Amino acid sequence: MTELELKYGCNPNQKPARIFMEQGELPLAVLNGRPGYINFMDALNSWQLVKALKKATGLPAAASFKHVSPAGAALGLPLSDVERQIYLAPEGDLSPIACAYVRARGADRLCSFGDWAALSDVCDADTARVLAEEVSDGVIAPGYTDEALAILKTKRKGGYNVIQIDPNYTPAPIERRNIFGITFEQGYNDLAITEDMLTNIVTENKTLSQQAKNDMMLALITLKYTQSNSVCYVKNGQTIGVGAGQQSRIHCTRLAGDKADIWWLRQHPKVLGLQFVDGIRRPNRDNAIDLYISEEHDDVLAEGVWQTTFKVKPDVLTQEEKKAWIAQLSGVTVGSDAFFPFGDNVERARKSGVDYIVQPGGSIRDDLVIETANKYNMVMAFTGIRLFHH
Repeated sequence: MTELELKYGCNPNQKPARIFMEQGELPLAVLNGRPGYINFMDALNSWQLVKALKKATGLPAAASFKHVSPAGAALGLPLSDVERQIYLAPEGDLSPIACAYVRARGADRLCSFGDWAALSDVCDADTARVLAEEVSDGVIAPGYTDEALAILKTKRKGGYNVIQIDPNYTPAPIERRNIFGITFEQGYNDLAITEDMLTNIVTENKTLSQQAKNDMMLALITLKYTQSNSVCYVKNGQTIGVGAGQQSRIHCTRLAGDKADIWWLRQHPKVLGLQFVDGIRRPNRDNAIDLYISEEHDDVLAEGVWQTTFKVKPDVLTQEEKKAWIAQLSGVTVGSDAFFPFGDNVERARKSGVDYIVQPGGSIRDDLVIETANKYNMVMAFTGIRLFHH
């Protein structure tokens, strides 16, 4: 048996703590830092997500995890000029895996504060430099270049957590966990998400581009590793809103949709034109933007507050302007880890530019849900597969 002793469990009072395997060697190595219990939970869940994304799409993938759910996940596609600005990306060309992480973190920068990063490919110097600039707890990848590892070892006064995992590792077919001293056992969820799951299109509109298929697979794979109930909005190869751990599906849909709206509002000309004071820290900038586009914008613009953030007092982004801007969002995919029980989920998704839906189906009100999707000329695929994760 091999094991790795941990400082403590989920909380400091939960001791002793360790990770171990009863048979064989641990398929990972700590190259720097001292990862904790929650770090490893994020690392192993996020690694499964990016590995599955790479297998399904053939593209490099990255994820930004917090408390065992993704704040964002993305494919390694090039960054537009606007994306570079709103994601605070460095200038110059970036490698595909660096682009993947920039997009994954940019999906929800507030929730990604202090994240765990996962990379499907070897971490290169580009990605390490991006990580060095962000508030992050650690990273897991199948390997690191010498230059990347040297950069990461300077982060957090040398204490940044760096884990290398064996990309060929396959877990045992049966997994176990203990809750309240009682052992649970189930088969490992090795379900592969593929395009074959997207063939049962139940709406009148049945046109699916390859991009839409990739976005559907991205949504499903993200949901597979998100605490249930969960709903995920995706656009152009990245999540733009994840709603996790809600007891009601409509609340998942609203939460994720609100995050998608914020992602889109960050691209509003007034937001892009904000002039920040020199030397402002990234988290402070993210918080200021979030307040500026929220109902609490008056707090940012109040006398004595805006002067510490902005060079010039910004104009108010009115409710009318926000509504008009969100109305321009389109081409979004929404996925759900279980069926939509009512058409209200489709109605809410439509408000955030959704044109594509992927969900298991199986509700007694499927006809109503399909009818609502047809009303907006959406494309909806039923997978027949539930993706609960607890």
